[in-house]
Amino acid sequence: MTIAKRTLLRLLAPLCLGLTGLTLGGIASADDYPSKPARIIVPYTPGGFNDTLARTVGDRLSKVWKQSVVVDNRPGGNTVLGNNLAAKAPADGYTMLITPLPFSALPALYGAKLPYNATADFQPLVWAGYTQNALVIRPDLPGVSNLKELIDFAKKNPGKLNYGSTGSGSSNHLSMELFMSMTGTKMTHVPYKGSAPAVMAMLGGEIDVLFDNVPNLMQQIKAGKLKPIAVTGTERAALLPDTPTVQAAGVPGYEVIVWFGMQMPAGVPKAMVDRANKDIVAILKDPEVVKQFRDQGVEVVASTPEAFGQLLQKEIPKWTKVVNDAGVKIE
Repeated sequence: MTIAKRTLLRLLAPLCLGLTGLTLGGIASADDYPSKPARIIVPYTPGGFNDTLARTVGDRLSKVWKQSVVVDNRPGGNTVLGNNLAAKAPADGYTMLITPLPFSALPALYGAKLPYNATADFQPLVWAGYTQNALVIRPDLPGVSNLKELIDFAKKNPGKLNYGSTGSGSSNHLSMELFMSMTGTKMTHVPYKGSAPAVMAMLGGEIDVLFDNVPNLMQQIKAGKLKPIAVTGTERAALLPDTPTVQAAGVPGYEVIVWFGMQMPAGVPKAMVDRANKDIVAILKDPEVVKQFRDQGVEVVASTPEAFGQLLQKEIPKWTKVVNDAGVKIE
């Protein structure tokens, strides 16, 4: 061996050892996972099911992992602030993001202004569960007592009816945009900062029609202050067994499932993703959690990461088309 070759090997040896150490360190960190505190980012204020999901999983996961799992509420920018925080977090398996249906409409709503890539920057973790939206009207709305009458009235009086939502891109807003596109109707959008203000506005006569998560409406429905005329799934909602689906009531093909999931930043090692998924699925399938969520109108799914990824692959194009066809803008 020449002197030049021996010199080159001496120079390369520390580098090779360093690379080997990095590889072994990565394997060790996956094997030791979890070994430090984790957080679940909720891109909403405290309260509501997204927050409930995070706190239920976080509390039980901290006991399983023997590490603190902190719920980090980061509302703002139609959830973009919290989503972006998760997208830019280290891909070390210690940051999780609550991801509900509106996530799939943001690429169309924001376009190039969205500070992250909705598919490339995230790793699906679990489809946790789903609920339905109910379509409710004011009981004193003249000449309208069912879905057919609502469609007929809206067609004859374009723009006269006001409908509420919790903001552009929310599940109730998207539900109505899809409904109007499929029925050829036009109603006037009035956004509010949350479900409670929208319901109060309806009780006060400011709006006539509202799609919202079934659990958010039950108190006023039971009190007779709001009248449900349809639900958005393919089957009747357990909490509203006497209310038909939008499909059955006269709009074939209409379906909105209000899903809730969790993701991680892209690049988290598969061993970590699978471990987190396994532990979260066990939590979600616990009979006590199933009952707790069902009492709130949410059915547990507890899927694999791959199944949630497949859902996102269907939902993002679906809502991109609805947003683009309706010309929905951020308000």
